[in-house]
Amino acid sequence: MLILTDMDDVLSDFDGEFYRKWNNVHPEKPITPPHERTKFYLSDESPEEYLELIRGIYTAPGFVKNLPEIPGGVQAIKEIAERGHTVFICTTPLNHYQNCVLEKYEWIEEHLGYEWTKKIILTKDKTLVQGDILIDDKPEITGAAKPVWEHIVFDKPYNRHTNHAKRMTWKNYKEILFKE
Repeated sequence: MLILTDMDDVLSDFDGEFYRKWNNVHPEKPITPPHERTKFYLSDESPEEYLELIRGIYTAPGFVKNLPEIPGGVQAIKEIAERGHTVFICTTPLNHYQNCVLEKYEWIEEHLGYEWTKKIILTKDKTLVQGDILIDDKPEITGAAKPVWEHIVFDKPYNRHTNHAKRMTWKNYKEILFKE
């Protein structure tokens, strides 16, 4: 089986780190708390006057490189690969990509090892990528093609309103992917 997995908020804790930094830098500026989010993009739920401040945090040098792991994710994808499945990290770079692209590679190398940098697919359109399964926290993935992969939603507060047949975390991935 060819399994594609997203990076941000599936393997690396993008939102958690963003909220930590936001609360340290802008404690006087309230934003929608993580557990109350209903939209994938935080900017869609934030006051317009905050948008540059929000972007300033996640585009800063070192932000992506220093993201903490989502507990269990790195170990899980290694185990999936050890079972004989082909695993690629299929991730979308930020629009302001200047730090993001290199730092995604650096994060993968640090957390998974150099060999995994050969398994990175950077794309703005995941519908063009071949695979059997895509594990992604984004509730709706659209693009130029009809995807050939099955979308398994990685559970997050902002995607719980969707009606996906399969939803997983790193605690239940074996049951979802392998029906164990």
